[in-house]
Amino acid sequence: MKKIDSITINGTRIGQDVEPYIIAEISANHNGKIENAIRLIDEAKAAGADAVKLQTYTADTITLNSDTDDFRIKGGLWDGRTLHDLYQEAHLPWEWHKPLFEHAQKTGITIFSSPFDHTAIDLLENLNAPAYKIASFEAVDLPLIKYAASTGKPMIISTGMADADEIAEAIQAARDGGCRELAILHCVSGYPAPAEEYNLHTLADMIERFGVVTGLSDHTLDNTTAITSVALGAALIEKHFTLDRSGGGPDDSFSLEPKDLAELCRGAKSAWRALGRVDYGKKSSEIGNAQFRRSLYFVKDLQAGDVVTEDAIRSVRPGFGLPPKFLPSIIGKQLDKSVARNTPVLIDDFKAPFSLTKEIHPSGK
Repeated sequence: MKKIDSITINGTRIGQDVEPYIIAEISANHNGKIENAIRLIDEAKAAGADAVKLQTYTADTITLNSDTDDFRIKGGLWDGRTLHDLYQEAHLPWEWHKPLFEHAQKTGITIFSSPFDHTAIDLLENLNAPAYKIASFEAVDLPLIKYAASTGKPMIISTGMADADEIAEAIQAARDGGCRELAILHCVSGYPAPAEEYNLHTLADMIERFGVVTGLSDHTLDNTTAITSVALGAALIEKHFTLDRSGGGPDDSFSLEPKDLAELCRGAKSAWRALGRVDYGKKSSEIGNAQFRRSLYFVKDLQAGDVVTEDAIRSVRPGFGLPPKFLPSIIGKQLDKSVARNTPVLIDDFKAPFSLTKEIHPSGK
């Protein structure tokens, strides 16, 4: 199966050879007010995010209105609530989508969404959404994945709770549905998730095993995990984003505030630049400091014809003389000219012919 090294969303290419793509997940953090959603778009743009993401569902398209045990949450952040009640509070009204898409476009930030059923995809297609994100809980909904793939748009699939076989099935469903630009996100579907459960070495295995663009959906409380993931190959990072972590909404407590999102954008892109390439040469920032390396200097006044003894030279800073590794070649050699103390040892100081040899390591290496 053909490997996917990069995808393009709304004109921006995403892959390991470009800076990581940062997605600010608005989720339920509008807290029931479109003004909050608009401000979140503005703040995400100001923080340096590449995209904002919505979630497109209603309580009735995502679950059933039932208070039986099957539909009641036990434990965790939303303990005791029914699914229908939670999603009724958290959902973003469908009539908000058009003005939010228009505002994002006016602001200059990419916007797309996670659809949770076919009707959500139809709505988003009418808005010309540039991509689709499949949430972790829907990664096992292969018909939904195929329907989203049939649009021909780039797709991102989160893999929280999915094992390797389920991830492979989701990828195959996307390909079968017609998706040619596919990314997956390593994810732990805890809210919040402990950093130690992320096992970031899994990222490198996912890249090799599945052959698609790979990133991270991060539910930890700070940016350490997300920034670290860049070193292991994450090409895109998604984090929940809120105006105020203490805002009382269902997702606020595990989301980044604007200053945190700005730090993520800076940190992730700085980490990517730091990876660079294999390079053992001097760097531009080091050139001026090369003079402060150690080198050989005369510590006595000597005359032409004198033989250099061990007490006549030392390895010191600065670095204008011969490197210290050539010390064995200097001892016992005859000077061709007079030299003054505190001057660098140079090859021209000695009678020709003269060859330099490195000091031999005690091990013989």
